[in-house]
Amino acid sequence: MSRRYDSRTTIFSPEGRLYQVEYAMEAIGNAGAAVGILAKDGVVLAGEKRVTSKLLQTSKSTEKMYKIDDHVACAVAGIMADANILINTARVHAQRYTFAYQEPIPVEQLVQSLCDTKQGYTQFGGLRPFGVSFLFAGWDKNYGFQLCMSDPSGNYGGWKAASIGANNATAQSMLKQEYKEDMSREEAAELALKVISKSMETSVISHEKVELAEIFLTPSGVKYQVYAPDALDKLLQKANLTQPAPESS
Repeated sequence: MSRRYDSRTTIFSPEGRLYQVEYAMEAIGNAGAAVGILAKDGVVLAGEKRVTSKLLQTSKSTEKMYKIDDHVACAVAGIMADANILINTARVHAQRYTFAYQEPIPVEQLVQSLCDTKQGYTQFGGLRPFGVSFLFAGWDKNYGFQLCMSDPSGNYGGWKAASIGANNATAQSMLKQEYKEDMSREEAAELALKVISKSMETSVISHEKVELAEIFLTPSGVKYQVYAPDALDKLLQKANLTQPAPESS
């Protein structure tokens, strides 16, 4: 039935659906999972790094986490080529705002401007939607710490805990059960890793297969920090997510 209506982004089906946008969301559903959790003293982002081949040189920089401005970062799930375009657009918008007003851009204004761009690509013929979803984590003086999620349609919303990518329904169900309003950053990080471990295709989790970042306040201002491999391994051990050493016979 859908084949009559999915050749253009501008054609609605009789049910009022845009199939090209739904196909873009399916592409995200096949990507590595990402989780965001809002804590009382910061925001935590975690993402699954998929190793497609043993021959690939592992990246020294993060693959799922990107810093947009000093006070905003994001986690990505979907087609990375599309994500790079949107991340650069967001960075330029943030810097233009800072140049014009001499203060950091409010988090929601940045998210809204990026989602306007994404929505535009669902409205005109000859274009296709961006096949990527974002989890934005940030802080501003108006609303404090914030976590926002956006999808290819241009929709966005604020969340206390959210998941995108593979097995996101399972992850969202876990977050509903285990999220608490007064979680600390460390508790949120442990929960994020626990949720990611359940979403991954492999049962063994290590710093090579997961990334963890957080945004928090320091006396000098907002700080974005990616966990180093050693710190990540310690946190995995504390959360009992690492594989136990084999017993000697």
